[in-house]
Amino acid sequence: MKLCVLAVGHRQPAWVSESCAEYKKRMPRELPLGIVEIKPEPRGAKSREQLLAAEKLRIREALSGGCRIVVLDEKGDDLTTLQLARRLEAWMRDGRDVALLIGGADGLDEEFKQQADDRLRLSSLTLPHGLARLLLCEQLYRAVSVLKNHPYHREG
Repeated sequence: MKLCVLAVGHRQPAWVSESCAEYKKRMPRELPLGIVEIKPEPRGAKSREQLLAAEKLRIREALSGGCRIVVLDEKGDDLTTLQLARRLEAWMRDGRDVALLIGGADGLDEEFKQQADDRLRLSSLTLPHGLARLLLCEQLYRAVSVLKNHPYHREG
């Protein structure tokens, strides 16, 4: 099984790219993590719906067939790290690759949200795009660490 973060947005600050690369490197061989940047639609005079529709097409092109789709959404499941680890364990039992979608400035198309296999919420706070990407990579690494029985400082 593979994990892939598909994130609308490009040209992240070096600290975001370097930090995400470090977490990718730490992931076990049997659960590799990829990050695919999706080019945002130029704003111009387009409506929000037009922007989201164009980005939806780009995301669809980047998705591998048959994968589990997990959208990051402010109304998604608010999980603790241990709960994320259990969710990851269930995804691993399912065996399908997992695509975790991070929308751009206008979010994600409503169709993705409705058709997603899972919806996750990273925080009640509004996070900058790069920080959300980094936080997701770190939490996926931490969830894997929990599943491999590495000590977790909040246990007990």
